[in-house]
Amino acid sequence: MVKEDGEGQGPIANNIGPERVAAIIKQMGLNGGDACFFVAGDPDKFYKFAGSARNKVGQELNLIDENVFAFAWIVDFPMFEYNEDEKKVDFSHNPFSMPQGGLKALNEEDPLSLKAFQYDIACNGFELASGGIRNHRPEAMVKAFEIAGYGEETVIERFGGMYRAFQYGAPPHGGMAAGVDRIIMLLARATNLREVALFPMNQQAVDLLMGAPAEATPKQLREAHLRVNLPEKNG
Repeated sequence: MVKEDGEGQGPIANNIGPERVAAIIKQMGLNGGDACFFVAGDPDKFYKFAGSARNKVGQELNLIDENVFAFAWIVDFPMFEYNEDEKKVDFSHNPFSMPQGGLKALNEEDPLSLKAFQYDIACNGFELASGGIRNHRPEAMVKAFEIAGYGEETVIERFGGMYRAFQYGAPPHGGMAAGVDRIIMLLARATNLREVALFPMNQQAVDLLMGAPAEATPKQLREAHLRVNLPEKNG
């Protein structure tokens, strides 16, 4: 919080010193009565919290124009990220997208600095469509998976059809897919997809109207070579 005399106040301002407070006020263009909020921790968790807080403040202070459809292109997605659980480099989003710079970048640059030819279009904070340019070169595809810890034999075993098809010289190609239900949600001024879906599912992925998914019959389980081992019910 910035006081009318231009000084900062609050737990962060009280602990980082007046010089840093002044630098933040200058960089953010803050005036008396303005506030600046900080979040920290695991990025996968705090960015959602920060977004919810921003939306709540915008609604409470009537800063959101409800009559505007604001579109934004999201580009330059990171190709790789570091997986803290497995302690290795892993794919960030779509493993089949073309990295910017192609095979040369995969061979010569830090994997965590690479961007991918991926893009989303959002409206009023909701993703409407997502797409990218396909990694259509077999050697680049193998190298990308190698960086993520998968050998060529794994690529051939799991994605053999795509791998072999690219051997015949697939041209550069890409595209995107739009979520029609999300577009309808915005037009209907709804805030949840369940409000516009024909057969909405609950949080347990159950369609209450259709009664789906239903239990598989013994015959269906035998055909799929499956055996169900359900936990015993107490009482």
